[in-house]
Amino acid sequence: MENAVVLREWFDRVDAGRTGNITAAQLQGALAVGNLNFPISVVQQMIRMYDFDRNGTMNFEEFLALNKFLQKVQNVFSTLDRGRGFLSLEEVYQALIKLGFSLDSPAFYTVCESFDKSKKGMIQLDEFISLCIFVQSARLYLEYFLGFCGEVLSMVKFCV
Repeated sequence: MENAVVLREWFDRVDAGRTGNITAAQLQGALAVGNLNFPISVVQQMIRMYDFDRNGTMNFEEFLALNKFLQKVQNVFSTLDRGRGFLSLEEVYQALIKLGFSLDSPAFYTVCESFDKSKKGMIQLDEFISLCIFVQSARLYLEYFLGFCGEVLSMVKFCV
């Protein structure tokens, strides 16, 4: 309960216009304050994932759902990074499994290549979150539009 109060205060500070909703630009700025720097396209995807009323912004309940997802991703990252601030590709694979994602090998390496900014096989937290947002969005797309419910998520066509 205490966490919800803190999150409400944070949300209200970000919602400067007191509209009850925050935009992608507002969310991007707020995440940057916490050293999570994402391109606007990734922040827009975060909103689309949890924009249950489909108005293009995020209300507090939608924000709570996003926060729950981000906390889960950050916790898994933290258990594997051993204080280094990055995950190796093997650790990324382990982390994705812990998060319930199962990618075939070509899709996994294509996704990692796309989100590894340094191209050194070391995925930092913001890159890992972006990668997870992409994989979750692709999963939701496949489940919704294609009725896909299989074990292995083959996303080669989304990654290329």
